[in-house]
Amino acid sequence: MAATATADRIVPPAATAEERMDPRRLIAFFAMVFGMFMSILDIQIVSASLAEIQAGLSAGSDEVAWVQTAYLIAEVIMIPLSGTLARIVSTRVLFSVSAAGFTAASALAATATNIDQMIVYRALQGFIGGGMIPSVFAAAFTIFPPSKRSIVSPIIGLVATLAPTIGPTVGGYLSHAFSWHWLFLVNIIPGIIVTIIAWNFIDFDKPELSLFKKFDWWGLASMAVFLGALEYVLEEGNAKDWFSDEHIFLAAIASAAGAIVFFYRAFKVEFPIVDLRAFSNRNFAFGSLFSFIMGIGLYGLTYLYPLYLAGIRDYDSLMIGETLFVSGLAMFCTAPVAGRLSTVLDPRVMMAIGFAAFAAGTWLMTGLTADWDFYELLIPQILRGIGLMLCMVPINNVALGTLSPARIRGASGLFNLTRNLGGAVGLAAINTILTQREQEHYARLQEHVQWGNPQAMEQLSNMTAKYNSHGLDGAAIAISKLSGMVRQQAMVMSFVDVFLILTGLFAALIFCAFLIKKPQTVPAAEGGGH
Repeated sequence: MAATATADRIVPPAATAEERMDPRRLIAFFAMVFGMFMSILDIQIVSASLAEIQAGLSAGSDEVAWVQTAYLIAEVIMIPLSGTLARIVSTRVLFSVSAAGFTAASALAATATNIDQMIVYRALQGFIGGGMIPSVFAAAFTIFPPSKRSIVSPIIGLVATLAPTIGPTVGGYLSHAFSWHWLFLVNIIPGIIVTIIAWNFIDFDKPELSLFKKFDWWGLASMAVFLGALEYVLEEGNAKDWFSDEHIFLAAIASAAGAIVFFYRAFKVEFPIVDLRAFSNRNFAFGSLFSFIMGIGLYGLTYLYPLYLAGIRDYDSLMIGETLFVSGLAMFCTAPVAGRLSTVLDPRVMMAIGFAAFAAGTWLMTGLTADWDFYELLIPQILRGIGLMLCMVPINNVALGTLSPARIRGASGLFNLTRNLGGAVGLAAINTILTQREQEHYARLQEHVQWGNPQAMEQLSNMTAKYNSHGLDGAAIAISKLSGMVRQQAMVMSFVDVFLILTGLFAALIFCAFLIKKPQTVPAAEGGGH
């Protein structure tokens, strides 16, 4: 006890010295956070405004979907690559070039005059911008001491979850108030500022240019084919009836072949394009798994809510944005609470509470009807926002908090990749389930709406009389209207099915949270001083 007391008297001065942060590094870090925010925001900023872009570029409905898909495919290739690039050229060069390139690509996207140009510019924007995301996670866990993580983790957790959530809101407002061009023009001034600050203030590490001679070009090519083709299959599969489409089938084969070559080279070459050894850390492996599933919840609900509001409630993009703003507000208010809780609660308990809140939000959505509006969606959205923040902070700490500074750059790329892949897999699964369940519900409901059903006949005759009185073909219009009502009810029931599945998934995670080891503070403290 005496030795402990003596140690307690000695530690504070050293800790105080360690905690005295260089203001230049703080400025650099917050510039990086804003760059990451722009990059993640641009995934979803176009989602509520695709109709305006389609009209502006005279594109087909199947073509305009590539405005989002091209960005995702390119970004998912760059994210794991960024750790290796940061080691070779340094975080300063990688982040500054990424910020400048992202800004230039945003300007190009705003000047696009046809859909082909837009797809190319969006792919460039996604690929170059993807280099900014993992750098922020790596910086947070290497330049800040562990005592500051209760402040830093909520910031990066908030940005990673808030940006895609408010993307439709921001996009809907900009395209309504100005034009779709402003979805991209809005990045230019902030992008220039972030680039200048990053170039002048980032000094976290030194380049290792000698590693360029060992760069695994085959590994890069195979990873690009593996992840790019996989993202294409997941994004386009449901719309094209999966493997019955020749392009989807060939992309799946290409992805599988790319994966074989990529994983072989990752374990065999001296300097692999991605260091997969981070997965040997049990907490990183579980943290990445949780990040993958959080991607399903994060991107899945950011897709489901607008789909319901547009398809069932006939909301425009601005109204959808205003309705979804609640989740973003809940996240923003929860972030400081999550930071404080991370210092006093076992991270496993905190994760379990977050998963429970998220599951409760999706469970409430299983009561969905065609009449639900802002107030019915209010509590589920608040629970969603609170749950996401309470999950993300401990997941980040568990996954990255005990890795060595040498390994954390590559690991942060893998960690962010799992969230994006989770979103891609989740959206593909959700779309497939919605399509199949809607068809099944429609067939079942159709059986009840037939000539032998008195209620259906009464409804049909009332509607027929109503339209006949206006001099219209009442019978034809009534049948069309009744069919639309059945289709709408089938859609609502398919939404309920998806929310029920998500509830089960996140309820299961409550128990999975306790399978990880409680992170030890000592290794994290050792890493924090670097």
